[in-house]
Amino acid sequence: MEIQRQLTEGFHRLSRAERLRRVQSLCELTDQDLAVLSGDRPMSFDIAEHLIENVLGYFSMPMGVATNFTIDGRDLLIPMAVEETSIIAAASATAKWIRREGSIRTYSKGNLIIGQVQLPQVRDISFARRVLHEKRELLMGLANACVPGLVNRGGGVRDIAIREVPRPSEDGTMLVIHILCDPCDAMGANLINQVCEALKPRIEELTRERVGLCILSNLVDTKLTVAEVVLRDVDPVLGRGIEEATLFAKADPYRASTHNKGVLNGIDPILIATGNDWRAVEAGIHAYAARSGKYQPITDWKMEGPDLVGRIEVPLAVGTAGGVTRIHPMARVALKMLKVTQAEELARICAAVGLVQNLGALKALSTVGIVKGHMQLHAANLAIAAGAEIHEVAEVRDQLAKVLLVEKSINLSRAREILEAVRVAAQSPTVI
Repeated sequence: MEIQRQLTEGFHRLSRAERLRRVQSLCELTDQDLAVLSGDRPMSFDIAEHLIENVLGYFSMPMGVATNFTIDGRDLLIPMAVEETSIIAAASATAKWIRREGSIRTYSKGNLIIGQVQLPQVRDISFARRVLHEKRELLMGLANACVPGLVNRGGGVRDIAIREVPRPSEDGTMLVIHILCDPCDAMGANLINQVCEALKPRIEELTRERVGLCILSNLVDTKLTVAEVVLRDVDPVLGRGIEEATLFAKADPYRASTHNKGVLNGIDPILIATGNDWRAVEAGIHAYAARSGKYQPITDWKMEGPDLVGRIEVPLAVGTAGGVTRIHPMARVALKMLKVTQAEELARICAAVGLVQNLGALKALSTVGIVKGHMQLHAANLAIAAGAEIHEVAEVRDQLAKVLLVEKSINLSRAREILEAVRVAAQSPTVI
């Protein structure tokens, strides 16, 4: 662990070539892995043709790595595919603070995904419920017969539950059958959809009712992931500020929305890097945040004596096998960097990074404000947007940083002014 920490110290100051070399060493990547990660080996369009329709090309996104993370006692490099300035820097800086003065612990609660078979307008609720209960073992057997490969890997349908859901637009009640399945290390969407469709005719036969939709649910509250951060002997002013920011999010859904977006700033880039369905995870997390009937923050921070304690509990259905994770070269390299093989491990890392990202944002909001740190990192983006060539970016960026110290803000117009001045100075004759 100590060797890894030494190799990642000052990582952001290294050249790209040196970063790649160190990541290769730390994550035991092959030269082929490195060629994929660096972009020297472009992804074949044959892969794209198998992923989506009407392929035209690729939309490139920067792939970076967050450093300083120690999760459950393991030092990890976190691959993150993201376009937003400051996310990786904030995650790395906050993780370093936690590693120095606290700890990150994670665990899982449940491992089942949910498929739904809907009976939209049930005429005889009691009969339908009774027959479904009596034939529960039969239906589970039929379901598992549809996915023999999953069963052989130790997964499969574990239970069937029945819910009554009032119809919102008229009198009457729906019955919704939940098919609860252990997908092992797959995200499981295709598997559970297949199972639900296969059960449709037998459920119609048994209940004498019409089946409507057969589809998975992204609200997997049967597959929750928990991460907890403890920071020891926190400055009480800072701690109370972070605690107050959490209370604001609990009181106001307008703030809770932005609070949770900050959490997803940490989770989504990992999901994208590893080829997971970030849209499904976001939908599930937002639904879970609103389960009480009021949209709430998905993290909680409070002072416990001299310590600051944070917690996140979210549904996270992710995969390390099958789908894009199997065929996308960059996703395979990202999983190798994380040194994970099981979906549960990946989910726990995602939850931990989301909680750390949230802490970084709340710390900034409670002290210097979110703009200062973001703008310092945004200076290079403004330089590029202003039209700076590669050899001009560093000077324009540095001058923008000086302006920020005095004027408290920078913008594209200011960047253009500085770029023009830099070019004029470069063309002026040198006086000896």
